[in-house]
Amino acid sequence: MKVALDTNRYVDLMRGDAEVRALVEGARKVLVPFVVVAELRAGFAVGVRGRANERFLQRFLGTAGVEVVYATDATTHHYAALFRQLRQQGTPVPTNDLWIAALVTEHGARLCTRDAHFGKLAQLDLV
Repeated sequence: MKVALDTNRYVDLMRGDAEVRALVEGARKVLVPFVVVAELRAGFAVGVRGRANERFLQRFLGTAGVEVVYATDATTHHYAALFRQLRQQGTPVPTNDLWIAALVTEHGARLCTRDAHFGKLAQLDLV
């Protein structure tokens, strides 16, 4: 199984959440959307433990089976389709989360998140 981590679930993992740890350990591959990395680093930049948090992030990203995924031309097509769907439904989601959804859709991963608004996209497999 391929799992993609949302920002809030990465934070949960770093705080020792057993459920997220088991999911990550059981995954064939763990994807971290570039947007999640950016959101984490933004938090590090304004937090008091920025350097330590960056070291933890670097260690995690260097783990076998963990991969940062970046937007490609194909991703922009997924983004556009999801944007249209949400607009037609009248249920927008934050822009960063739309990028995450597009990457998860493109890579055929399950999304590990606590954000309920991802449920507005029935094609996402949420854990």
